Amino acid sequence: MFYFLGDLADQISALNVFRYITFRTGGAIMTALLFVFLFGPRIIASLRIRQGKGQPIRADGPESHLLKKGTPTMGGLMILSGTLAAALLWADLSNPYVWIVIGVTIGFGLIGFYDDYLKVTKASHKGFGSKARLALEFLIAGIAAVVVTLLDSQPFSTSIGFPFLKDLTINLGIFFIPFAAFVIVGAGNAVNLTDGLDGLAIVPVMIACASFGLIAYLTGNAVFASYLQIHHVPGTGELAVIAGAVVGAGLGFLWFNAPPAAIFMGDTGSLALGGMISAIAVATKHEIVLAIIGGLFVLEAVSVIVQVFSFKLTGKRVFRMAPIHHHFELQGWTESQVVIRFWIISVVLALIGLATLKLR
Repeated sequence: MFYFLGDLADQISALNVFRYITFRTGGAIMTALLFVFLFGPRIIASLRIRQGKGQPIRADGPESHLLKKGTPTMGGLMILSGTLAAALLWADLSNPYVWIVIGVTIGFGLIGFYDDYLKVTKASHKGFGSKARLALEFLIAGIAAVVVTLLDSQPFSTSIGFPFLKDLTINLGIFFIPFAAFVIVGAGNAVNLTDGLDGLAIVPVMIACASFGLIAYLTGNAVFASYLQIHHVPGTGELAVIAGAVVGAGLGFLWFNAPPAAIFMGDTGSLALGGMISAIAVATKHEIVLAIIGGLFVLEAVSVIVQVFSFKLTGKRVFRMAPIHHHFELQGWTESQVVIRFWIISVVLALIGLATLKLR
């Protein structure tokens, strides 16, 4: 909305500032932050009344988690509301990449919301059936992947690039669509698995969003893309505004999610945010870099996969409990130690991922 004020810059020169992505990103950060601060307490109060017992707590988990019984979930509604409000105000709504990312975010958010709803109403960890849930996720991700390939120029629209190597690309052809869909679905569920401790998921999500906001800005700018020798994707710079909105909304949510959490993010938020970050990675052609910057999410997902396969094949568990953050809790780490150390890992991985932009 505010973007179009830039069209009046010929009459009022001061309005030219609305044409700058950096200015509008800053505006989106502050708008989303204020939105969550203002409406967060009301949302929490409403969810607490409607949910009663709150999110079900795993009986086989660390004993300290039993103290969290009664804490409401679906806190992702706060993040998504703040993000969408800021994006609609500050982003260029004529940009198709904006709607692709918003579409994936809302679609995954609705799936997560339904899953949370079933868990709360049934007071059980069994929510949405895994097969139906994955089918819907792949449908949404597949549509997004198809549209992204139609927007980008051939032949790179169906190719993947590799960090640290400026000339190496592999054209997957039609197979790029299932690859991109897998990246989006995989990242969404990886973030979902990470959301298990107070503040554990939201900070790495903000770090990843800030990183991909920068990548989107550089990729969408022909001058910077040429200097850094990365593929230029016209229009993707606008995704920095959405990424900035998530950072602002995430900061607001962290105020309420800090230990002891007044609300949990739930699948509503974690699934949507994971899908959003990966959609930006696919749009900017940085799918491999996503695995680096989002390495913590990958670690959490891999720990679950290893645990399941090990138990099915040998009857033994590799970790005391999966995802791996619970393993460290059972090893004697306090919740705050796990959370802060995982935040540090996220920062280091983000710096490595951003270094790939120049080290080629």
